[in-house]
Amino acid sequence: MADGVKLENGLASKVDVKAARFGANRDALAVLMAALAKQESEIRLGGGAKAAEAQRAKGRLTVRERLKLLLDDGLELMELGLWAAHGMYEEYGGAPAAGVVTGLGRVFGRLCMIIANDATVKAGAFFPMTAKKVIRAQTIALENRIPTLYLVDSAGVFLPLQEDVFPDQDDFGRVFRNNAVMSSLGVPQMTAIMGMCVAGGAYLPVMTDTVLMTEGSGLFLAGPSLVQAAIGQKTGAEELGGASMHAEISGTVDFKEPNDEACIVRLRSLVGKIGERISGVGSQVSGVRSQVSGEVFSRVPFDAAKDAPKFAAEDLYGLIDPDPARAATNTYDMREVIARIVDCSEFDEYKAEFGRTVLCGYARIGGRAVGIVANQKVHQQQTALDGTKRMEVGGVIYTESAQKAARFIMDCNQALVPLVFLHDVNGFMVGKDAEWSGIIRAGAKMVSAVSTSVVPKITVIVGGSFGAGHYAMCGKAYDPRFVFAWPTARYAVMSGASAATTLVEVRVKQLERSGKKLDDAEKKAIFDEIKATYDAQADPRYGAARLWVDAIIDPAKTREVLMTALEACALNTEVPKFNPGVLQT
Repeated sequence: MADGVKLENGLASKVDVKAARFGANRDALAVLMAALAKQESEIRLGGGAKAAEAQRAKGRLTVRERLKLLLDDGLELMELGLWAAHGMYEEYGGAPAAGVVTGLGRVFGRLCMIIANDATVKAGAFFPMTAKKVIRAQTIALENRIPTLYLVDSAGVFLPLQEDVFPDQDDFGRVFRNNAVMSSLGVPQMTAIMGMCVAGGAYLPVMTDTVLMTEGSGLFLAGPSLVQAAIGQKTGAEELGGASMHAEISGTVDFKEPNDEACIVRLRSLVGKIGERISGVGSQVSGVRSQVSGEVFSRVPFDAAKDAPKFAAEDLYGLIDPDPARAATNTYDMREVIARIVDCSEFDEYKAEFGRTVLCGYARIGGRAVGIVANQKVHQQQTALDGTKRMEVGGVIYTESAQKAARFIMDCNQALVPLVFLHDVNGFMVGKDAEWSGIIRAGAKMVSAVSTSVVPKITVIVGGSFGAGHYAMCGKAYDPRFVFAWPTARYAVMSGASAATTLVEVRVKQLERSGKKLDDAEKKAIFDEIKATYDAQADPRYGAARLWVDAIIDPAKTREVLMTALEACALNTEVPKFNPGVLQT
């Protein structure tokens, strides 16, 4: 042991927080974040004050009131999918948050996935995006083996859109399939029925481990009106499928409770009695590698004050210009971001002098070991194979960068180190030099390594995430356990300016072939129209509405969010054997 020799892995910061550009970026981001916060507050109102009062008039709490009682005192839900269905279904009055709240929260100290219907939004009916949001929450719970709690208060499928909710692989039926698969893998699931639970949706609670139900709620495959229409039988809702009937006669529910408050107290008590699986059968390794018992991935004791980053998280506000027109040319050292999210600002950088437009290295976040793959936005000087020097554009993946990242990802899988990807990527380098260097081969190697990776992967879209660069940096299609985005994120095939430039050329040629000549003002008008459309679709709110992004997060809370996500990932001790398959060499 080399006593007295200090490892030099501390990151330094060169950010000038007094610089005009830093201040302008910070102020612009503050405006954007305030606008986002206002919109998020409106989304959290669900169906609005009138609908909330109607819910209370039935003797029931609103979904947010239920969550406040369910979660441990003083702790908030790390909400996922808040922006789901944003700007969609306007012809039906909209569906804020897709009519369901999902997220990670602590109940009796246990990290749980919570899926709670919002009955103020169309009586909690399932829109197409509602089903997809619930399935996404279940997928996260399934991949990470997170105990899952369902607070059910739903009228079932939103009938005007039934063809988009009912039949497909990622539609309503998948929810029940997931219930069964989660149960088979030992993921605890509990359901509290605190309102209506009808039609196909009635299967959800009964397919979970434990069912609670409040008086005045209803659980039936068909309501009284439909029963009369189908078989001519007249019966009241309570007699047909009330809490007393299911508790005393059908035996379907395990706990009958008088009201929401009592039901939630009971649910908390039951969650507090869930045991913990120390290691999984069939794991690649047991938990012996961790210095904290019971975890597969390396974790050391953590002190929140002593192990905090050495630099203020709020400095992250000044790094990126949130204006899409300027963000593409924005340069900053991604090490400044890493220094503000990792323990003690310590980062063991891998192949630091090679493939410099992608940063790779090891660190800890909340005591848990991680491998970080991040796009470097500062332009880099690289020595070519012939000995000449070339300048490489920040945010672009070159051949050497892809080769380095692929090998690093493989090393992390071999050593069982979870991966965190920090995106601000324009794509892969193009042109003759790039093709001659084997950029396609190197890119395929990186994509293959990401695809076959078996350790948990978490993606944070900091800035741009364009084209094939998005794929290589573990985009949604590559099964990251979580996808988070800063308000400065841009998520598309290419930037609005690049797309507009290309498409204007195509449209102008089409018009000219038909005999129409355009002046500069007309060309600019076409450019502005196309760019506006692309910029709107690249906005993180657009992606979050479609569940491409799990949450839009405050940059200063990135570390906090990652700590929670890594804790969730560590709950799954099953790690498949790493088999990278055939790699291009």
